[in-house]
Amino acid sequence: MFSIDEPEAWATMPIPGPGNSAEENALFDALSVERLAALWCDLQGLGAREQTEQSWIATLHFDRLPHAAPDRALDLALAVLASDADKSTKMQLGEKFMSTLIYEHAGRLVERLEAESAVNPALRWLLGAVHWWAPSRELKARLARIANERAWRADEEARDKPAISIDYATLSPPDLARFWVDQHAKPEKERDQNWHALMDYERELVRADPNAVIDLAIEVLKIETNPEMLSLLAAGLLEDVIAEDTIARIEREAAANRRFRHLLGGVWYANKGAALKARLDAIVQLGW
Repeated sequence: MFSIDEPEAWATMPIPGPGNSAEENALFDALSVERLAALWCDLQGLGAREQTEQSWIATLHFDRLPHAAPDRALDLALAVLASDADKSTKMQLGEKFMSTLIYEHAGRLVERLEAESAVNPALRWLLGAVHWWAPSRELKARLARIANERAWRADEEARDKPAISIDYATLSPPDLARFWVDQHAKPEKERDQNWHALMDYERELVRADPNAVIDLAIEVLKIETNPEMLSLLAAGLLEDVIAEDTIARIEREAAANRRFRHLLGGVWYANKGAALKARLDAIVQLGW
């Protein structure tokens, strides 16, 4: 058990778990920076349906790279910036990858960043997203002087603005399910304000109308069969609304709908309390 005192540390920590094996890491370490950058770019184009065991192994490697090998991580970022990848892919560097690198290793890398930024406008653009992650006031000031935050924010605003804004609260359950599938199937680089609005709406439904969440899950099951997508549904929304006041309905739906019963097998409910856990065990043990 651990505690995270600083929000920055929580946001930049590696994905919890044992990580890759030494053999798997050795395979990535043997790749050239250019090949590694191409692999990183390929991963940014994968949505939930396209995820595989191999892509997860690669994701774990890239997640830990800024922690464990800061110079190689910066080499990778520079190679991505120099590549012909589209802007939305390059902007993914401004999410966890570069923020982790700056938070963990700005002191070690600041002179290299200053020298490189003098001849690399793309790096100045990228630093516009992450300079404030530096762990000290002095480092923040040094990076802010070379960062082009205005250019980054303009591109961020353009990326996040959808062609049509979706009002999720006005949708019928079948329509909401279709939009839920569409939004959750997108690669992260394609997420815009509609994605964030959906996240807010999901949280509100869980809080105010858990039965509507169950309605949504049932509608999603009518149109989606991909295991990765259904895992997101089970471990997210459905898990969040399992409680004493919803278990009776969950039992009824599971008795009538074998796919709903199977979906419950993807829920982590060991911490739900003995009585609730026993009722869920009875459902899941029925299987298909």
